[in-house]
Amino acid sequence: MPELCINTQKSIGSIELRVIGHGWGFDIERILVSSCLLGQPVRYNGTDKPNEHADVLTRWAREERLIPFCPEVAVGFPTPRPPAEIVGNTQSSHIRSQGKDVLSGDARVLEKSGADVTHLYLKAADKTVALARQHGCSHAVLTDGSPSCGSSFIYDGTFSGTGVPGMGTTATALCNAGIHVWSQAQIAKLDAMLRTSA
Repeated sequence: MPELCINTQKSIGSIELRVIGHGWGFDIERILVSSCLLGQPVRYNGTDKPNEHADVLTRWAREERLIPFCPEVAVGFPTPRPPAEIVGNTQSSHIRSQGKDVLSGDARVLEKSGADVTHLYLKAADKTVALARQHGCSHAVLTDGSPSCGSSFIYDGTFSGTGVPGMGTTATALCNAGIHVWSQAQIAKLDAMLRTSA
């Protein structure tokens, strides 16, 4: 397993943690994790996603639970890349689309320029599900707000920075495959559940 750099922002500043794991046996529950949560600068704007749970992520890495993955990078998106949001096929401003609508063909994923990248987001969702199954993942921790990885909210398709409740394409596909999806804000909750069931 490659070395993982896990970065987090706390009140005392930036903390970098390095942990090394070995092996991919299925004797412990695997967790698919967005690479940007592990300090990898793969987000659309070329950054990572700092979070407050580096201690938990470090322990999970030592326990060899982590499967890092970025759906967009896996299908060839560059970093940085234009922002993208889910846009419905209807003109009604009262209907906000989300990942399930993209999967059913009732919505698209558009970049801010208007470029339609739906096919790549669908491919990314399929690749993520396949990877999760390959490694026996029963849980995924994904970066919220993304049109791919959002699990409690996404943006409303107007590129105005307005968040709305909903799930992205990859998060929806994972749920449909029976994999439990958590946002980065729920890491502690997932950790408590795993420790209780251990």
